[in-house]
Amino acid sequence: MSEWSSPSEAGHELPTVCILAGGLGSRLGSHVKDTPKPLLPVAGTPFLLHQLRLLSNFGASKAVVCVGYLGDRIEETIGSGQFGIQLVYSYDSPGLDGTLGAIRRAAPLLGRRFLVMYGDTYLRLDYRDFDRRWRASSQPGGMTVLLNEGRWDRSNVLYGKERVLKYDKVSPTPDMKWIDYGLGGLTSEVLAVVPAGERDLSVLYSALAERGELFGFEAKERFYEIGTPTAFSETDEFLRSLGE
Repeated sequence: MSEWSSPSEAGHELPTVCILAGGLGSRLGSHVKDTPKPLLPVAGTPFLLHQLRLLSNFGASKAVVCVGYLGDRIEETIGSGQFGIQLVYSYDSPGLDGTLGAIRRAAPLLGRRFLVMYGDTYLRLDYRDFDRRWRASSQPGGMTVLLNEGRWDRSNVLYGKERVLKYDKVSPTPDMKWIDYGLGGLTSEVLAVVPAGERDLSVLYSALAERGELFGFEAKERFYEIGTPTAFSETDEFLRSLGE
C-alpha cells in the first residue's frame, strides 16, 4: 500500500474526479512536440498513471480526463480503466476550451459533486479527508491550500478557519500567504455563478471566495508538478525516491 493512502476510511469512495489534461504544455518545449504532457515518462512511467495510482489509494472509482492537445494519444495509451478506476474522456473543442470550459463540456459526465485537479500535479494529501470535510462544510466549492509564503510560486490565497476568504491568481495582495494547492471540489450548480463564456477556473474560484462559498482545506506537504523543466526534474527525482 502506498505511503499516501488512507486505510482507516477504506469504505469512503471519492466522487468522480475531473482531471484537467488538455493543455499544450508549451513551457516544456520540445518534450511535448509529439507527446502530450500526461504521457511524459516520469520515473519511467507516464505521469497520468502516477496520478491514477495515487487516486486509487483513496477510493477513486471514476475519473473524467479532459483532454485537448493530442488527446487521442492519451486515450489510446491509458485506456478505459487503470488501478480499478473507470476512465472516461472528454475532448476540448478544436480551439481548446480552457480549464473552466473543459469542466462545462464534461459536466454531463461528472455528476452533481465532483473533485477537480490538474493533469500535471502530484498532490500528497488525504483526498478522502478533503472530500469528507468539504461535504460537512455544506459549501458548494472547496479548495486545498498550502502555506506557501512565496516559496514555490506567488502566494494567491487569503485563508482562515477552513474558508478561502480571497483568491486572486492575477493580482495577489501582500497579505496572501497561502497558495492554491491544486485539488478542488465543485457542485454542478456553481458553474452558473460566472458567465457561460468564462474559460478560466480561477475566475470561478475567486467568485466563490467573494461569496463566502469556498471551503478551504490545509495541505501539509509540498506539491510536485511537471509544468516546467525544473519542476519536471524535481518530480522525477521525488517519484523515483518512492519507487513509484
